[in-house]
Amino acid sequence: MTAIELAILWLSWRQPSILSSRDNQATPCSRGLTLLALKWCGETAWVAEPERTRMLELYHHGSSVCAAKVRLALDEKGLEWQGHYVDVLKGDQFSKDYLKINPKALVPALKHNGKIVTESTLICEYLDEVFPDIPLKPVSAFEKVQMRLWTKAVDEVIHPICGEITFASCHRHIVRRLPPDDLQRFLASTPSLSVTPEWHDRKKELVNKGFDAPGIDVKFRIYDGYLQKMEETLAERRWLAGDTFSLADIGMVPYVNRLAMMSMSDMWEKSRPRVTQWFETVKSRPSFHSALIKWCPEDLTNDLREFGAQSWPEVKRMLRK
Repeated sequence: MTAIELAILWLSWRQPSILSSRDNQATPCSRGLTLLALKWCGETAWVAEPERTRMLELYHHGSSVCAAKVRLALDEKGLEWQGHYVDVLKGDQFSKDYLKINPKALVPALKHNGKIVTESTLICEYLDEVFPDIPLKPVSAFEKVQMRLWTKAVDEVIHPICGEITFASCHRHIVRRLPPDDLQRFLASTPSLSVTPEWHDRKKELVNKGFDAPGIDVKFRIYDGYLQKMEETLAERRWLAGDTFSLADIGMVPYVNRLAMMSMSDMWEKSRPRVTQWFETVKSRPSFHSALIKWCPEDLTNDLREFGAQSWPEVKRMLRK
């Protein structure tokens, strides 16, 4: 028995589920597969790490900005995944089965090797750790910090505001199509700890009052401020964290695209040329269509565009204050 065969035998005893081959050839689970090269007596064994080869399952929705982030990461890394569509505008996220997966009643959620990972930023980092091929984090420590400053801003500021401006501009019109009893059930089902601790009551307020909800003008101006921050950042570097496309860009793409889908691209196209160029470059990547555009149903795409266009004059007025 050769040294290489002894190595594989030993690994099979320690980890029986390992798949192996004598050369760097594709295996049946090849896409997204990371191969571990072992050097032994001058020979190389390529051994697939089993936690990196099993099917990824994603619970997601077509218009969810957080789900879009994860789909972008999956597609940029070339990973195969199985989808479970959760229609958040019909209340699928409040089902008993889904609440066992994510008690916050939010998408996305990732299942990998029987384990559930929630929170889209953490899911993206998890995918980049487990599947290091085609890295989505910068190399330098400083650029990693810049990346995480953007993903931190998304989690703490931009995402909660995006929920508010989306409901005020569009989604309140969609959910109000529900029969009255179903609408009340939908509004009552939001857990106390969700997008924010106040989201249960705030969503009701936005659905009932729209642009008359207190503070919504401030939220639009904060969102606009982050577009300006992008413009200033892109004056210094090609991408948001440095010279390479990273999780910082993946984090922001769905939030800029949300405005574009709501017919509000004037927020950058007329006054922020660097953001305009960044977004055009992003849209030219294959993952933009496969991870974002492909998944938004036609009727929802139309609603976002039409209700957003109706809302734009009021939004423009608020931004001038």
